[in-house]
Amino acid sequence: MDATKRKNLEITSCKVRMSVIEGTFNAKSGHPGGSLSIADVLTYLYCEKMNVDPQNPDMKERDRFVLSKGHCAPALYGILAEKGYFDKEEIKSLRHIGAMLQGHPDRKGTPGVDMSTGSLGQGISVACGMALSAKLSNESYKVYAILGDGEIEEGQVWEAAMFAAHNKLDNLLAIVDFNGLQIDGKITEVCSPLPIPEKFEAFGWHVIEMKAHDFDDIERAFNEAEKIVGKPVVIVMTSTKGKGVSYMENQLNWHGAAPNKEQYDIAMAELNAKLAELEGK
Repeated sequence: MDATKRKNLEITSCKVRMSVIEGTFNAKSGHPGGSLSIADVLTYLYCEKMNVDPQNPDMKERDRFVLSKGHCAPALYGILAEKGYFDKEEIKSLRHIGAMLQGHPDRKGTPGVDMSTGSLGQGISVACGMALSAKLSNESYKVYAILGDGEIEEGQVWEAAMFAAHNKLDNLLAIVDFNGLQIDGKITEVCSPLPIPEKFEAFGWHVIEMKAHDFDDIERAFNEAEKIVGKPVVIVMTSTKGKGVSYMENQLNWHGAAPNKEQYDIAMAELNAKLAELEGK
């Protein structure tokens, strides 16, 4: 990847992480850990891969995105704000009564949101329906969906996996955020879904493994995905929960907790320092 493009992506993903902290701090609730772990892949999707237009968020030919792990909406809102779907000041009203940005994505009230999600396992099923609709209508758009590794313990996910392979939905790309932690503990201790790549392969998917925080590897994985014909693709990305905030990284308790003022200040100081480094200030 070109060094300038990589730096620009890193700058944007840093700003997305700042939005995650800003939003959850002001809401006094939310899910920062898993939001921070998907900031890089969301940045790549919206800045490099997906055919979307913030000025025309409902255009028919747009690519669709479904955040199946809907509790990680703060990261989605962060990239949508960076792309200009709505004013960045909206981030501060996350989860407030009457505000645009709810705790989970709401397609009726938030520009750029294609599916209301939150009940785990359902988002990937809807993504399958979107992809099949494109096939039946001879539309060229692609459908992207991000799932949590804890989420794939849901049986509905595997019904969707069978459906996607059976219908040869090669316009569907699922991404599993493999950070190893869910609300109740390590995924291996709660209800292990391992091995993840082999399971999807057995269900008829083309599987790609990827490093979640390396833009060169992200680009490699998505370039490979584009070449696959006749079957759905899943990218299993190894990530760090809480990535970018030192005291949150790999810490289970930050799955669903908001930072207090002291923690907010520490996190924002770290992210501002990273942003200044990237921008050469």
